[in-house]
Amino acid sequence: MQRSKRQFGFETRMLHAGHVPDAVTGARAVPIYQTTSYVFDNTDYAAQLFELKQYGNIYTRINNPTTAVFEERIASLENGTGAVATASGMAAQFTALMTLLEPGDEIVASTHLYGGTVTQFTHTFKKLSVKVHFVDPTRIEHWEQAITPKARALYGETIGNPQGSLLDIESLAELAHAHRIPLVVDNTFATPYLCRPIDFGADIVIHSATKFIGGHGNSIAGVIVESGKFDYSHFNTIAAPSPSYHDLKFYETFGHYGFLMKARAETLRDTGAALSPFNAFLLIQGLETLSVRMDRHVDNARAIAAFLYGHPRVEWVAYAGLPDSPYHTLAQKYTPKGPGAVFTFGLKADNPRRAGQQFIEALHLFSHLANVGDVRSLVIHPASTTHQQLSDEELRQAGVGPGMIRLSIGLETTGDLLWDLEQALAAIE
Repeated sequence: MQRSKRQFGFETRMLHAGHVPDAVTGARAVPIYQTTSYVFDNTDYAAQLFELKQYGNIYTRINNPTTAVFEERIASLENGTGAVATASGMAAQFTALMTLLEPGDEIVASTHLYGGTVTQFTHTFKKLSVKVHFVDPTRIEHWEQAITPKARALYGETIGNPQGSLLDIESLAELAHAHRIPLVVDNTFATPYLCRPIDFGADIVIHSATKFIGGHGNSIAGVIVESGKFDYSHFNTIAAPSPSYHDLKFYETFGHYGFLMKARAETLRDTGAALSPFNAFLLIQGLETLSVRMDRHVDNARAIAAFLYGHPRVEWVAYAGLPDSPYHTLAQKYTPKGPGAVFTFGLKADNPRRAGQQFIEALHLFSHLANVGDVRSLVIHPASTTHQQLSDEELRQAGVGPGMIRLSIGLETTGDLLWDLEQALAAIE
């Protein structure tokens, strides 16, 4: 009787997927292939590589053995068919969408997005003749009303930055597929440990791997994961003959891997936003502790959200883990282990902006900086920093008020974090 193939668990795959010990040296850890380029066996082999008739390494701007391990591992954890790593989360977002889109196309996007994403969509995409319709992500009818014949994708964040809203991935996937367009989801705040959007119908998943995946605030990186399930046969950008490869048809030739091959061999190749091998190595180290870290992140976040919710100097707390959150039901469905460790709150004060400044300056353990997903706890005032480039109307649509404070909860001793928040709240005049 044939033995069924073992389906390995999440923790096993985060330690082993995409790599076996080095055959030459026996190295157990993934080696860092710190090289720009690779020697070809012969001229025929070189020609086949450049014609995409043979898979192999040409130049680290396109692929690299260390980076390939990271790509395969994150694809396994997201239940995707494959992945393409990039130099940053913004580069991953740009690479994915520029692979899908051509001038004149449109996308429909959530208003609950990172400020840099809104800016890229609003200004950079306009230069490329791509129009973005922003909608309230909580209203499925708004998504449907914004879809035109030119729409080529829906885009949202699993956990919206910075409001902490939860995206109804399954409903949006059904809507997207009814219109024969893919659903693209930024899963940065959740990570594949807390939520796997592909399991709920998403077609493309984006990460700023700078955040929880790397986990230690030492590497800028991004990654694109694709489900392998979407039919791109009606997408000219993926299915039509490619002039840069002698009219090669990516979707016809590579099938379920067609989008990723196009993203790597054309968009990444031409934009040059390659991930360095050393950063790929650091990201692999981050993945190896992802589940352990995320459990701790979430436990601390729950305790701190509950503490702030009951504090007399706090006006509101926006964390989907709290029972009275409007997103609590969606959080139980999509992030049953917990809705991440990034959330916002507002202070009770006559001058919220000034109170927020006093609060941040009184903190000792929380680092005031523009990042999330670090092992250390972080704090920032979005309206004057991460979302500073948005207009007042864009801030209103994004749900970012003048007194909003965003916390990224780290791995410190819970009692120490509560002490730091208590003494900082007491310091407000």
